[in-house]
Parts: sequence; structure tokens; C-alpha cells
Amino acid sequence: MRLLLIANTHVPKRAKDLPPQVWDAVDDADVVIHAGDWVEPDLLDALEQRSRRLVACWGNNDGDELRRRLPERADVELGGLRFTVTHETGGASGREARMAKAYPDTDVLVFGHSHIPWDTTAETGLRLLNPGSPTDRRRQPHCTFMTATAADGTLTDVQLHRVPRRE
Repeated sequence: MRLLLIANTHVPKRAKDLPPQVWDAVDDADVVIHAGDWVEPDLLDALEQRSRRLVACWGNNDGDELRRRLPERADVELGGLRFTVTHETGGASGREARMAKAYPDTDVLVFGHSHIPWDTTAETGLRLLNPGSPTDRRRQPHCTFMTATAADGTLTDVQLHRVPRRE
């Protein structure tokens, strides 16, 4: 099962649309996971139409309509793994232990908020992934998104992709 992980898209405030590479990844993915901060519902509508399957939550920059349509936390089983998708996880210090305690029945935690790519594993085996942002790099050198494969209870091929800067 091919996965696309995105977060912090901030469309249309930080970009008018997702970059073409991200739309290509949407087309290639079996499941698109979005960890919040959409800003406007138009992108949610577009991803619902174009994705084979969408798993998503709302973020702190998302208003009433997005919060009505999306959960704060989305839980799903994909490829034999238990995923949780949420926007905020607090500060980086102690994140693995804190999240392992908060999500004891989760194999993979996908989160956003910081715009900082993150890929670590807690002592309990919980994998923590933050794809960064494909539209707003903030203090990061590049805009980013992730892809991965989930099959037979294993997460493989986790890749962080850089979005080329628009001229």
C-alpha cells in the first residue's frame, strides 16, 4: 500500500495550490494522509475527489467547517499497521516517550504543526513521522512531503521528498 504523507499545506494562504509533484504523488498513492493545517476547505474537497482514499485531521489553523468535517485525531489500520494522524504533539524534547505513552495502541503516528520533517522511533516501537510542509518551508531549507509503503504489518520505503523552489 503506497502512502503519501502531507501536512501544513496552508492553501491558499501560503500557496495557491499544492505543487505539481505533490499532485503526482496523490495520483500514485493508495492512501493520502494529511496531518492538518489546511486553512480552507477547498483543498479538502479536491483531495477527497482525487485521492483513492484520504485519512486526515484538522490543525490549529483550521476553522469551523474543517473542524466539522474532520476529526482532531484520525485512527486507521493500513497494511496491517495502526496509524494515528494528529496535528500537534508538543515540543520536540521528550516527544517519543510522551507520544508512546499517549498512543500505546498505535504503530505509526503522523503529525504536523512544526513544519519540521521528523522520523524517529520511540523505545516502544512507535514510529513518529512529520512530513514537514509542501508549501511553507518556514525556517527549513526546503518544502517537503513523505511517501512510504505499508504492507504485512511493516512500514518501508519511508522517503522525505524535497519540493523544488518555484522561480
